[in-house]
Amino acid sequence: MSNRIQPIATAPQLGALLQGTRKSRKLTQAQLGARMGLSQKRVSELELAPGSLSVDQLLDICNQLGLQLSIQPRDEEQQTTDSQQADW
Repeated sequence: MSNRIQPIATAPQLGALLQGTRKSRKLTQAQLGARMGLSQKRVSELELAPGSLSVDQLLDICNQLGLQLSIQPRDEEQQTTDSQQADW
């Protein structure tokens, strides 16, 4: 996987990123779950509904997948677009 920044704005985007990274690392859900002390079913749930991730689980899954979590302000153009869409 390349060293590029992947902006995440929604839970489904996070789930897709986690799943895609897991697959690119050639890990099954069961293998990742074993590393995290979770069942395969729970890993599946976290990929499909990442809104249920605790902060500890998010940091752990990122660590297990070789990801780094960064939080930064959005650029001004993106903030304006998002607030206009919210007004609809």
